[in-house]
Order: sequence, then structure tokens, then C-alpha cells
Amino acid sequence: MLRSRVAFSFVQWLGDTALMEQLPAYLDRIRECFPNLTISNVRSNSDGLVNNVVIVNDELVFRFPKNDWAREMLAHEASLLDLVRAHVTLPTPHFEHRGTDFVMYRLLPGGPLDRDAIYRQDEQTQDRLAEQLATFLRQLHSIPAAAVELHALRSSDAARSYDDWVRLFRDAERELFPLLMSQAREWVSRHFAPLLDGTLDLSYTPVLVHGDLGPYHILYDETAHRINGVIDFGTAGLGDPADDFANIIHGLGESFLRRMGKFYPAIAHALDRARFQAGTLEIQWAINGLRSHDLSWLVCHIGRARDMLPIGAAWA
Repeated sequence: MLRSRVAFSFVQWLGDTALMEQLPAYLDRIRECFPNLTISNVRSNSDGLVNNVVIVNDELVFRFPKNDWAREMLAHEASLLDLVRAHVTLPTPHFEHRGTDFVMYRLLPGGPLDRDAIYRQDEQTQDRLAEQLATFLRQLHSIPAAAVELHALRSSDAARSYDDWVRLFRDAERELFPLLMSQAREWVSRHFAPLLDGTLDLSYTPVLVHGDLGPYHILYDETAHRINGVIDFGTAGLGDPADDFANIIHGLGESFLRRMGKFYPAIAHALDRARFQAGTLEIQWAINGLRSHDLSWLVCHIGRARDMLPIGAAWA
């Protein structure tokens, strides 16, 4: 009976086989909660590690968590976004429906902020993009501690202690080194040396961070050449602002982070921590891929910036 109240004219089946199998159940759940919604087209996306995404009518985004811990992340994100939206000017998702099994929000237009797209623009446009992103991070990192405490936010999933970083290096020695060429082993050892010898200062004042600010979470309007919003705050929480700068280095390059520094001077003070963390990201993903026997972890960062100065190098 419920199906008869929904008109179908077109459904586009995108994504992996598992999502295609789950999509009918997702659509049934959407119909159950939105019986008056006329569905004219559907797009799906399973790229994320945490959620399956169903986009209805190119207007409504439905995110279904893939497992129990993903449900916990989604509930955390829903609470956190209320705080974020009150303090940042760039659009972020507004969850109009918050259920235990899915959330819904209006689609924010745009595609991933591709590094090549940035550098195809003139200097003025590049500065404008850098200013947009720097302003977002400055606003996010400046949310008052009292407001954060009221929301009882947990630490970001990206937060790591000194002991965590040492453990990562020992894991890399044990699990990755047998697979690496000697030059790569030497690079990993050299990269961790400032941490291990104590010359890298890891101290910081915790702020609210996004924690996973990859290019795919920054929505870019390639016609207007502007950033339309930031999405996916599931890993957000209290942490080191260098976490967010590290993701910029990894995805868009230190050259772009330097451009952002003109509009957010505090970036320079966290630069070496950001460089260190950026250099560990592929190590973390490689270890996870080996442990899970999932090759996608090993190849998901193809095409990243590879633009980073050594720890300790000064900006002119």
C-alpha cells in the first residue's frame, strides 16, 4: 500500500553491489518516514567508510550508517552540527530528520574541491578560495570553550597522543617495513625522528576540529569558483587544530595551506605538527588495509597533493 503513494519515473543505480542490494530497503524506509514524498530520481553513493548515501530528486540527502559504531558517529554529528552552524558562515548540513537508522538534510550543491581546479584559477580566485576555507577553520577553531562544554563533545577521532604516535611508528616498523623499499623505510624513520627525539613540540590547546577535511568534504562550485559548504562532521570533536591543517596539506598541498595562512595566521604556529600528521596519513591507511585485507585502503589516496616541506622548514 505504501508503494502506491510514491511515483517513480527514474532511478539511477550507482555504487557497489552491496549498496544496490540494500537500496530497495533504504527506499522503503524513506517512504515510511516521508509518505508524501514523490520520488522522481535516486542516486546512491557507497564511497564513504561510515555511511551509505541516497540522494533523492537531486535535493534530499539520506545517510544510512553502515554499522553500529557508525550510528554512534551519526548521533554525535547531529548534536555537533547545531553548535557548528551557529558559529561558521560556510553552509553545513542541517539534519531535518534525525533517526537512529538514518538522517536527512537538504543537498548542498558542489563537488569535491580538486587541487587541479584551484591551480587552474588566477591568483585572485585562489586567494578567495583560500580565504573561504581559512575563515571556516578560524571560526570553527574559535568556538568558545564554554559552548563546547555545554554540548559535552568528545575528542575528535583524529586526536592522537605522543604514545599513539610512537605506537604507530612501531607498527609501521613491524608491519610495513618488510614491504617497503629501503628509501621508503628511510623516509618513514626520518619523518618520525623529530617525534622520537623530542624536538617536535606536540603541545596545543584543544579546539573544535573537523578531523577529516579531505577534498571530498569541501564542496566546490566550479562555475562560480567558490566553496559552497563543508560536510561530514562524523570525526569532529576536540583536538589539535593541526589535524585540520594536515588534511589540507595532504589533499590540497602545503602551497595552498600557505596561501590560507594569509587569512589565518595561527596556521604557521601549528605547521610542523601539521606536516608530521600529514606524513602519517598514508601510513595509517596502509596498516589498516593490511590488517583488514581490504586493498581499497591502500589505493584510496591516489592523486593526493604530495606537496609538503620537511618538518622544521621555514616559510619565506
